[in-house]
Amino acid sequence: MSAAATVAMPKAKRRFRTGTIVLAVAGILFLTMVILVNTVDAFGDNTWLRVFFSVSALNFTLRASVPLILGALCGILCERTGIVNIGIEGMMLAGAFAAFVAKVSTNHWPLMGSLLFGVVIALAVGALMGLLHGVMSIRYKMDQIISGTVLIILAAGVTAYLFDRNAVAEGKFSAVAIPGLAQIPVVGEVIFQNPPITYAALILVVVVHYGLFYTRWGLRSRACGEHPRAADTVGINVNRYRYFNTMIGGSLAGLAGGFLVLEAVGQFQEGMTAGRGFIALAAMIFGNWMPFGAAGAAVLFGYTQALQNELLLAGVTAVPRQFVSMIPYIVTIVAVSGFVGRVRAPAAEGKVYETEGGSE
Repeated sequence: MSAAATVAMPKAKRRFRTGTIVLAVAGILFLTMVILVNTVDAFGDNTWLRVFFSVSALNFTLRASVPLILGALCGILCERTGIVNIGIEGMMLAGAFAAFVAKVSTNHWPLMGSLLFGVVIALAVGALMGLLHGVMSIRYKMDQIISGTVLIILAAGVTAYLFDRNAVAEGKFSAVAIPGLAQIPVVGEVIFQNPPITYAALILVVVVHYGLFYTRWGLRSRACGEHPRAADTVGINVNRYRYFNTMIGGSLAGLAGGFLVLEAVGQFQEGMTAGRGFIALAAMIFGNWMPFGAAGAAVLFGYTQALQNELLLAGVTAVPRQFVSMIPYIVTIVAVSGFVGRVRAPAAEGKVYETEGGSE
């Protein structure tokens, strides 16, 4: 490790701790306002406070955040091992279409069985998209940005060509209330009364964090993204880890697309991911390639989408609707551009690795 890196590490840690404290304080203040607005009439009667702090805004925030969280986790798993993945959007769209086809094909099944089959197919197709990205990036040493772009174009073209506009998926996941916890005021309504994929996304944040930072697999994965030559020296098959993590990440992106069809919208629409893959990529960067940080960023971006929805529902006409619709994307651009230089990507990200013998 260089002297400059050694000096920079304490500063990075101080910035991380300061940022964590600021976010914790902001979170406490925000939660306080939410409780006040939803329990005290004097606050709840204010239109602007309802727009920003109502339970409906928080519910919409969580729904909007789920595909972003799953997409960001996909990016983390890929890039922590050194594979740049801007193809999250394509993986999501392919997963959404696969889930739709699976659901339509099994409409005659019992509803839960049909929905679970759709989830499995979305995971499988996402994993296949991840494998394709891995083959192009590792086997054929294609520029990883180009490879990700190919995935996006491929998914957009194939789904638009094969989509049957007369097909209808019957039914979607409904909310499952967790006994006891669902009765907690405000928090219970938002967190503990949700459909299965939403719960799965929140659990996966913890699982991925634990896996990356507290298991042998995680240590080896991060070694492949930071110093692949050193990892290879101690017997770690770098490219095998890259293939595996890219497939697992792709499956999560596929699940994000499946969420849109099986839990959120209930049907498939051409281009229905609508840039969510790119916002998930921004959440990953904003969260410094950390699962909890990326999840927090995804919730922030989801909240901006909720504000857009709440402003329109509240009939706010002082601001043109087009400008209101721009809010999530403007916040994404500002957030990421403001953090350039303050976050550090894995050192070997985007770099093709070849063993001493030159084979995979």
